Amino acid sequence: MERLWSPWRAKYIASGVDSQAEGCVLCSIASDTEHDETNFVLHRAQHGFILLNLYPYTTGHLMIVPYLHTGEFDSVPKEVTDELMDLAKRSQTALREVYSPAGFNMGMNLGAAAGAGITDHMHIHMLPRWSGDTNFMTTVNDTRVLPEDLQATYAKLRPKF
Repeated sequence: MERLWSPWRAKYIASGVDSQAEGCVLCSIASDTEHDETNFVLHRAQHGFILLNLYPYTTGHLMIVPYLHTGEFDSVPKEVTDELMDLAKRSQTALREVYSPAGFNMGMNLGAAAGAGITDHMHIHMLPRWSGDTNFMTTVNDTRVLPEDLQATYAKLRPKF
């Protein structure tokens, strides 16, 4: 199978957004406080924010993002990284309450060689996981099938923040 129906991506694709041409997509979302729902921003704090990943690996895939624009984790001030860790803990709690996962993946991809899709603005991924949550599509076609669209995920998680 080469295609899966994912209507929630249609609006994004039709918009013609090119994150490289438009500047940093995370900085754009950080400054656009009037459109948190359409940007899937779940929570804003002093030094960073939590949002849904537009291209989730699993249902509930969150990103914890500093307002500071940098691709280098080791250059981020301690007060910012402290808050990011607190937001990661809060994210794990919210995901546990809403989805009851069996485990979590949490991590950062720093630099293109490490798999970062957005190389110039570091962020933390938080993913709920379940035993056996991979399926044949992942194995034979490098494709994931997600049972829930982003609007439903946002509606479930937003009240937890």
